[in-house]
Amino acid sequence: MDNIVVDANVLFSTLISNNRKTRLLLSDSQYKFFAPKYLFVELFEHKETIIQKAHISESEIYELLDNILQHIHFVGNDFISTNQYWQAYRLCKDIDEEYKPFVALTLALKAKYWTRDDTLKVHLRSQGFNNFFEPY
Repeated sequence: MDNIVVDANVLFSTLISNNRKTRLLLSDSQYKFFAPKYLFVELFEHKETIIQKAHISESEIYELLDNILQHIHFVGNDFISTNQYWQAYRLCKDIDEEYKPFVALTLALKAKYWTRDDTLKVHLRSQGFNNFFEPY
């Protein structure tokens, strides 16, 4: 079973576009999905934008979110070593440090990182990080 760290932008995209492919993939038993608890901070920060851009009611968004979150294992900071945080910091410092918890968790789990941010992927690849999950 492959371990996949899910980035906030994957979740946002799924909520805004009601992406059925992503929802099906998140429930696929051949993968085990993880996210840092920091994802909840990201959700809270972008809640209004998600509600505004989604073409479903707020209650439907919450129901969809609940279904998605049931397939993601959330990991606290105590699981990630200081060394892994430093590695993630060095990888993300020149692009956006908000990705640091996701990259650090990817390193800690020796997992693949699922993000839809192409600029981030290019930057991380230039730093030698190539552990990406590319489902489509």
